[in-house]
Amino acid sequence: MVRSQDPDALSPVEFYGQEIQRRRELMGLTQAALGEKVVISPQMIAHFEAGRRKPRRDDAKRLDQALATDGFFHRMRGTLDDARFADHFATAAELERLATVIKCYGASLVPGLLQVEGYTRAVFRAGIANPTERDVEQRVASRLERATILDDPDGPCLWVLLDEHVLRRPVGGPATMAAQVRHIETLTRCGRVRTHVIPFAVGAHALMESMLVLMRFTDAPSVAYVEGVQTGRVLDDPAVVDTCQSAYDLALGDALSAEESLALMAEVVESYERVC
Repeated sequence: MVRSQDPDALSPVEFYGQEIQRRRELMGLTQAALGEKVVISPQMIAHFEAGRRKPRRDDAKRLDQALATDGFFHRMRGTLDDARFADHFATAAELERLATVIKCYGASLVPGLLQVEGYTRAVFRAGIANPTERDVEQRVASRLERATILDDPDGPCLWVLLDEHVLRRPVGGPATMAAQVRHIETLTRCGRVRTHVIPFAVGAHALMESMLVLMRFTDAPSVAYVEGVQTGRVLDDPAVVDTCQSAYDLALGDALSAEESLALMAEVVESYERVC
């Protein structure tokens, strides 16, 4: 049955999903049947209808064909894009707000949810050719806004796994790094996040080739997100997500304990402060 939620209270992506569900049920199709017509898994159809995921433009065209909606879903698809985020990250940003548990691994830099302003600004300045102040500040504001989910006591439980060189690379300079590492240490000590560091001494480990984010939900299958230069991908195939989780577990097994990780972060802060 179509959800009876007030349309005025829905976000654009939730309204879009409700319309997919409404048309599907009017045509007497199950999620599996619609998925077969559109060549998408039933789980993905469920994500669309719940407003957790946005269909790609080609998917929207096939939805129109399967549901006889005369181009409605394709035309409306463009209104769902969030200009605050790069196209490859927009879906992950939506899922982040819905997750109950987020487990992230920082391979080369501090995960976005934990970045302080100075660190974020340095990251964007380094990654943009001829950056304008306006462009950098817009990106910084968007990233810091994401982190507000940590202000909510009912927000997601956050696990963080960091390679030691993330702490040692002086992004933005010693003062910025001292503030950044202290921020992670503070969140960890107050119990808002759980942080483990994989020390240099470990050598090779299961996640050394890529950053990784794992997200768990109350009413949907878990997903994984991986990212490279100007590209990113949400992975929702259960077998692939399980493999990613296994890799995370292996790397966590090689990491320092929570207390040892806190001690290392305190040591790193002191080393940065000595040269500030």
